[in-house]
Amino acid sequence: MNRALTLDDLVLAGIALAAGLVLAFLSRTLLRWLAKHAKRTKWSGDDVIVDALRSVVPWAAIAGGASAAAAVLPLTRTVQHHVNQFLQVWLILVVTLSAARVVAGLVRTVTQSRSGVAGSATIFVNITRVLVLAIGFLVVLQTLGISIAPLLTALGVGGLAVALALQDTLANLFAGIHILASKTVQPGDYIRLSSGEEGYVVDINWRQTTVRQLSNNLVVVPNGQLAKTNMTNFTRPEQQLTVLVQVGVGYDSDLDHVERVTTEVIAEVMTEVTGAVPDHEPAIRFHTFGDSRIGFTVILGVGEFSDQYRIKHEFIKRLHRRYREEGIRIPAPTRSVSLQQGAVVIPQQRSGEDVASESAFTDQ
Repeated sequence: MNRALTLDDLVLAGIALAAGLVLAFLSRTLLRWLAKHAKRTKWSGDDVIVDALRSVVPWAAIAGGASAAAAVLPLTRTVQHHVNQFLQVWLILVVTLSAARVVAGLVRTVTQSRSGVAGSATIFVNITRVLVLAIGFLVVLQTLGISIAPLLTALGVGGLAVALALQDTLANLFAGIHILASKTVQPGDYIRLSSGEEGYVVDINWRQTTVRQLSNNLVVVPNGQLAKTNMTNFTRPEQQLTVLVQVGVGYDSDLDHVERVTTEVIAEVMTEVTGAVPDHEPAIRFHTFGDSRIGFTVILGVGEFSDQYRIKHEFIKRLHRRYREEGIRIPAPTRSVSLQQGAVVIPQQRSGEDVASESAFTDQ
């Protein structure tokens, strides 16, 4: 010590510490009030920022009070330096953890707002969190007087060896970044792979893409394999899509009447069934003169892929009931067996039609 410690020094140090604690308490109360107001806004990013400030500001106030208390005490230059250095490292760690939380929260908010229905892309969240923590760690080393140049050189040399040993892992990492950056697949999309798996994309992380099937099972696909496979995305370029339902009526039907009745059923389904598109224009296209029926296609609009099953279900039930009420006949498959003297005629099913044909076998 340069001089003896006096009672005035202790009083001033206590006042400085108390001021820091009071300021921390007041700032935390103010930030709690701001957090309540932030929850009322539509943007969720302000919630993340206020929550991070609730961690940084009180600790910064306490660190400032401790630094002021150390300044008024008659400490030697070495002790004063170590105390200030400790407070700086402490504050840097608090700011780094809070910044990592803020950046990760903002990235998660952006990915959720752009990906639509479900989940977040954790690959970007994890990358940004690791980058912020790494920068904070390097700042701490620099504050402690440790040169980071040899460390960066060692990391560069060791990184080459690690890259060679983790080729598959790095390939999946960069494939995941490429998939998200190109926006070919986003969390919430409904996809179907060329291998047959299909479902909603739940998450894309640093190694794999998780797909939830309609049966609620999870399919895990490595990012590298997903980037190379043929894939159908039913959510892009837009989520709404059309589905086709094949129908057939008898030759004795009035096709104008059939078209009018079917159009009314389509309009009813589009208006009343959840997941349908109310402004969808009814579309009916006759296309085939079959052996026992005239075939046509009904085009229905659905809001998203999984809605089609419920809409088809309701449409077929209502169309069948309406056809019975209107006297429109839907031909049923037929099979005829003829007995002749000396021969039995056994029909065979025609391929592609519901009508049976005949084939004779003669007794010798």
